[in-house]
Amino acid sequence: MPYEPPTHAVERSVRALTGAKIVAGVDEVGRGAWAGPVTVCAAVTGLRRPPEGLTDSKLISPKRREVLAEQLEGWVTAHALGHASHEEIDDLGMTAALRLAAVRALEGLPVRPEAVILDGKHDYLGAPWQVRTVIKGDRSCVAVAAASVIAKVRRDKMMAELGIDHADFGFAANAGYPSPVHRAALEERGPTPHHRLSWAYLDALPQWRHLKKARSWADVSVPEIEGQLGFDF
Repeated sequence: MPYEPPTHAVERSVRALTGAKIVAGVDEVGRGAWAGPVTVCAAVTGLRRPPEGLTDSKLISPKRREVLAEQLEGWVTAHALGHASHEEIDDLGMTAALRLAAVRALEGLPVRPEAVILDGKHDYLGAPWQVRTVIKGDRSCVAVAAASVIAKVRRDKMMAELGIDHADFGFAANAGYPSPVHRAALEERGPTPHHRLSWAYLDALPQWRHLKKARSWADVSVPEIEGQLGFDF
């Protein structure tokens, strides 16, 4: 199914309304995973024509995504990644972990952006960042789409490396997200040192439930941000 390519319309609007000259697109990957970090990419693209085929990373095949990510890393004006570890997710909760990773990415850019276009409907960044949220921004906005592809490819590689010593979990294929292989390995072997131990999947594993960390940070007002997937995915 063909998709409309992303444009610079949102960025042009943000520039016109705020006077910002440097606008970063921000997207995350790993929110719903059971293992590994959450990764955020901040990308500055200017208003140049993007590489052919750019769209939401989830709509691109893995092989094409890798090729496109390499093109994008040379094409963008600047980009940086930020990560929040599985321990930080357990300690802080996903909303705070997302903000931590996003701030790390934004502060990793060579020049501080004057405005940020954030994928989704929730502003998990907040002050002092000047933020415009865009639902499905990874499909409609060039800078966010670029951030989406770079973040996805980088985190997938990280998870493949983490999975070398845990082959039964299939991290190279599932990147720490729920899958039949991942679920079977959890039932048999329990969580690896890379698993999020506050996550709901442990509720369905009686033999490993004693490892679960209490969610003292839980905030029921932001279920979409927390985004946990239980064992019966």
